[in-house]
Amino acid sequence: MTEAVHHLVERYGLIAVFLGCMAEGESTAILAGFFAHQRVFELWHAVAVVFLGAFSGDGLLFLAGRHFAGTRPVKRLSAAPGFDRAFALVQEHPVAFVLFNRYAYGVRLAGGVAAGLSGIPMPKFLALNAVSAAVWASLFTSLGYVFGLAAETIVGAALARHERLLIGLGIGLVAAVLGWAVARHRGKRAAAGNPSPVRSAPR
Repeated sequence: MTEAVHHLVERYGLIAVFLGCMAEGESTAILAGFFAHQRVFELWHAVAVVFLGAFSGDGLLFLAGRHFAGTRPVKRLSAAPGFDRAFALVQEHPVAFVLFNRYAYGVRLAGGVAAGLSGIPMPKFLALNAVSAAVWASLFTSLGYVFGLAAETIVGAALARHERLLIGLGIGLVAAVLGWAVARHRGKRAAAGNPSPVRSAPR
């Protein structure tokens, strides 16, 4: 069993990291850092893939808001709790919004669409998004790596490498569940009585 898990993580781990970080992937980035510490893949590979996933995910959301405002997925995100606040913030403070939106767990997806519906120019968004994604990737991947160091200190050599991989998978699952719970709680608190109308993308 552990051999099979190790093989899957080694072979497909970075693909899963990329896909996970395209959405709200803090737990995925942390897990990538943990596995880098376990030498499943190189740390710089993990940071690079986390960056590419985060940058691509927000870029696609921006393009969706900019060019596909009338589609059902964009309408759904525009009706999400917190969208009105995100849209107002990106209008008032576009630079700060793009730099820090990815840290707003639970509204990051809607925030990306809000940026696309705003008047911020695409080159400016892409440059700011690259800076934000680079900092975010370095931070959360490093957290996972440091967690691996701490776990190794506590556990020592009592567990084999493959068993520590299973622990890592458990960590990722717990982090994902906690993130979902936080997002759900924030969504309930920010829920509006009526869906927000879809804004028109700038011409």
